[in-house]
Amino acid sequence: MGGLILVFTIAIAVFFSSGINSQLVPAIITFGDSTVDVGNNDYIKTVFQADHPPYGKDFTNHQPTGRFCNGKLATDLTADNLGFTSYAPPYLSPQASGKNLLLGANFASAGSGYDDTTAELSHVIPLSQQLQYFKEYQSKLTSVAGSKNASDTIKGALYIIGSGNSDFLQNYYVNPFINKHYTVDEYSSYLISIFSSFVKSLYGQGARRIGATSLAPIGCLPLARTIFGQHERGCVASFNTDAQQFNKKINAAATQLQRQNPGLKIVIFDIFKPLYDLVQNPTKFGFTEATKGCCGTGTVETTSILCNQKSGICSNSTEYVFWDSVHPSQAANQVLADTLIIQGIPLIA
Repeated sequence: MGGLILVFTIAIAVFFSSGINSQLVPAIITFGDSTVDVGNNDYIKTVFQADHPPYGKDFTNHQPTGRFCNGKLATDLTADNLGFTSYAPPYLSPQASGKNLLLGANFASAGSGYDDTTAELSHVIPLSQQLQYFKEYQSKLTSVAGSKNASDTIKGALYIIGSGNSDFLQNYYVNPFINKHYTVDEYSSYLISIFSSFVKSLYGQGARRIGATSLAPIGCLPLARTIFGQHERGCVASFNTDAQQFNKKINAAATQLQRQNPGLKIVIFDIFKPLYDLVQNPTKFGFTEATKGCCGTGTVETTSILCNQKSGICSNSTEYVFWDSVHPSQAANQVLADTLIIQGIPLIA
């Protein structure tokens, strides 16, 4: 029986990624941080911007797109798998107008988190403001598509939430105003309460298909290894334990939310295991380097996590799990996207 289920799952995944089907959802609407930001930070005053080389080196036009990657994000590749031929634009860009709104919208902002304090520290767009932009987007969509079509789009859209990593790496672990007063467990519970409230708000505005990412193995990120690893070999074990505990909480919260809200489909995309597997056994997946990023030193760059125009880059980014000191390369994102499409079947079916 288990074998039949596996074959069925793979068959569906292949069908989704075959390109012969039209879009499997009418739109994709995204909230979160740098793992899903496609350029909103280009339009605000913050140091967390990817509007310069070498970012975008391997994207379609070989130009910076505002994505914190050499090419496509895992969410871009997932959109490809779902039949999209172009991507929902960053909401703050001029492209977020007219018929482009029918594709959805991306409200994510690098450096943001569930905790608005995280965003304030980096002068980026907090999750609460992203939600306000979503309400504004609905009005614009209605003007373009009409009330019924807009309502159908909002109800049928896939909502992606990619957040949480910055709350720990850029806030909790370095902010004595928080870590001296709250345990990791208490802070995790606080973030989960925000996540639950956010999902309820989306549900109240018509969202029915919601996929949120788990935390990554943050202790394995080159930045974490370099700054927090001290003399520890490999990943920072305590950080990964914190991430796993958070992931248990967010999975439990999602189960409860689905029970409480009729018609809601919600999935927590596990990115911890696939990314951890890449780091622990990179050669199995065709990579050669998993301890540092492709650009710059690959450990700590300007403003801690970013590469810049003067950064050197590796000769072959497809051999690197990470692009910079925090973000996966497009090649690694492809591995993540391949797992996300299978995990997301309950949202599409």
